[in-house]
Amino acid sequence: DLGVRLNGGRAGAADGPGAIRGALGRYGVAEPAGIRWPVVGDAGDVVPAAGSGEAALAMTHDRVVESAAHVAGRVALPIGLGGGHDLTYPFVRGVMQAKGKRGGRWAGVYFDAHLDVRPTVGSGMAFRKLIDESGIGSLLVIGANTLVNKREHAEWFAGHGGVFADDDLGERAMAGELDAEGSTEVLGEFDHLFVSFDLDVLDGSHAPGVSAVNPAGLSVREGARLLSVLCQHPKLACVDIM
Repeated sequence: DLGVRLNGGRAGAADGPGAIRGALGRYGVAEPAGIRWPVVGDAGDVVPAAGSGEAALAMTHDRVVESAAHVAGRVALPIGLGGGHDLTYPFVRGVMQAKGKRGGRWAGVYFDAHLDVRPTVGSGMAFRKLIDESGIGSLLVIGANTLVNKREHAEWFAGHGGVFADDDLGERAMAGELDAEGSTEVLGEFDHLFVSFDLDVLDGSHAPGVSAVNPAGLSVREGARLLSVLCQHPKLACVDIM
C-alpha cells in the first residue's frame, strides 16, 4: 500500500494478493470441459519493508526484484499479484535480471486508466521508471482515460515510445478478430513481452474497490478477453495483476 499512499490514492491494495487467492480457491472446477489447466505453484508473499517513506518503498522494491528474479529463473511464467501498480517496476526488473544474457529487446502492454509516468515516487511512476532505467523500448497502454492524465504526462509517454491502443481494440477482441501477434504489432520488433493489468482499468461497477475508481472503464468480459489474447503471445515473459 505504501506506493498508493505516497501517490495520494485510497489504500487497501495490500489485501489484494490474499483476496485474489481466496477468490480463485472458491471459483471453478478442477477439470472444466475443454480446458486442461497448467501446473501452477504459489511462491508466497514478498514482505514489505517497515516504514512509511520513499526509502521503505525502495527497499520493498529491492525485495520484489530479488524474489521475481528467483522465481523467473526457475519457472516458465512468473505471475505477480499486487499491490500498488508501482510494483510492476521491480517485478519486471527482476524478470529481466533473470533473463541475463538472453536479454534482448523488451516491450510491454499494460491495462490502466492512468499512464503511470509520474516523475514523483509512488504508485504512479512504474512505466516512466521502466523506460528511463530499464530500457523498455516500447509500451502499449489499453484503457487510458484522457480525463485522468495530465497533458504533460501524455506528451512524455508519446515521446518515449508509448502508444495508445485504438478505441476498437476491445471490439476486435470480442469479435474474435484479434490474435496474440496482431494485438502487439504496434510495438515493433521485440524479444520479450510483459503484460500488466491494473484493476482500475475496469469500470467502477465491476471494480469498486480499487484505489482510483473508474466511472467509464472496460467491462470484465472485455478485459478478460484482451488479457487472454495477450497471454497467448509466444514471447510473453511475465504477467502481473495490480
